[in-house]
Amino acid sequence: MRLLIQRVTNASVTISGTVHSSIGQGLLVLIGIENDDTDEDIEWLVHKLTKLRIFADNEGVMNLSVEDINGEIMVISQFTLHASTKKGNRPSYIRAAHPEKAVPLYEKFIKSLSHEINGRIATGVFGADMKVALVNDGPVTIWIDSKHRE
Repeated sequence: MRLLIQRVTNASVTISGTVHSSIGQGLLVLIGIENDDTDEDIEWLVHKLTKLRIFADNEGVMNLSVEDINGEIMVISQFTLHASTKKGNRPSYIRAAHPEKAVPLYEKFIKSLSHEINGRIATGVFGADMKVALVNDGPVTIWIDSKHRE
């Protein structure tokens, strides 16, 4: 499972011309689920994400987590995080999980995350054509891969 995390001042997702959800200060999280992901990946990532100290404290040092600032999190499914560009110029998505595997894990990730930070979660719609808007604060963008634990 891969997460691309962006610290934001605000973010929104629009589907079919209508704003589906939005957040203020917090994290925009793009999540890519692969075939061999399990509940263990979810548990590790949720803990890492909610404790990640990437918000400034009173001295301007990145020392606070999304929990510490009472921030919000937006989670958007993103199968292209598992793109392989090893051969040719057209990315392969063979490692990305099919919806029958990915949707339950995506939903479980959101549920686990909402329990961890008291429900301050916004989402997109799995598989929808979404337009994501954000103001990246910093910018701060971090990549986490549960298989490499980094």
